[in-house]
Amino acid sequence: MNNKRILLKLSGEQFAGKKEFGIDLEFVTALAHELRDLVSRSGAQIVIVVGGGNFLRGATLSKAEQAIERATADYMGMLATIMNGMALVDVLEHFGQPARLQTRIQVNSVAEPYIRRRAIRHLEKGRVVVIVGGTGNPFVTTDTAAVSGALELDCSMVLKATKVNGVYTKDPKKYPDAQKLPSVTYLEALQNPNIQVMDNAALSLAMDHCLPIRIFDLLTKGNIERIIGGEDIGTLISK
Repeated sequence: MNNKRILLKLSGEQFAGKKEFGIDLEFVTALAHELRDLVSRSGAQIVIVVGGGNFLRGATLSKAEQAIERATADYMGMLATIMNGMALVDVLEHFGQPARLQTRIQVNSVAEPYIRRRAIRHLEKGRVVVIVGGTGNPFVTTDTAAVSGALELDCSMVLKATKVNGVYTKDPKKYPDAQKLPSVTYLEALQNPNIQVMDNAALSLAMDHCLPIRIFDLLTKGNIERIIGGEDIGTLISK
């Protein structure tokens, strides 16, 4: 396990930032600056897996009463992740951080295919690797793609970025008495209906391979670097 290599999971909603739809360049620019400074200061190797919910969600688009099949809708969602990845890579490069876009579905005009050894080589050269296209298969979430990618690329941890500062006993937006949990086990995250930070397939895969997941607030500047530096930020999901 490479302690300097981490995987950052970004949701599509985060790309939307203050907007209801599409890409908020203010958010992407701030993230690019933070990642550039992090790599230059610490030498960290960063893999990023992105979602596409700011454009569409396959599970939402495909309903029983609609004509679009779930598999088709999921592939459409994978295409949405590619748009987010293209934007992030361009902004990273614009501000001086070398980056490469790899896709698990073939879109050769805009991204290179995901090849494990090539991704590792990019990381070793100081490039941020952005992986899009989910797992390349329908019926699988980008959370599962993130955990799978972290295992493939020998990452020490998955950092799941959210808009809250960790896991709570219940929804802190609805319940003022909700309490933050500094750590939870994989089984607690799987069995507690109030903990919905990742889908069960992703959590189960992480549990099977003892891959730690840290849920943290991305909007607090410097949190990624603090986590890599060993600070107890957010909530740790582990055995």
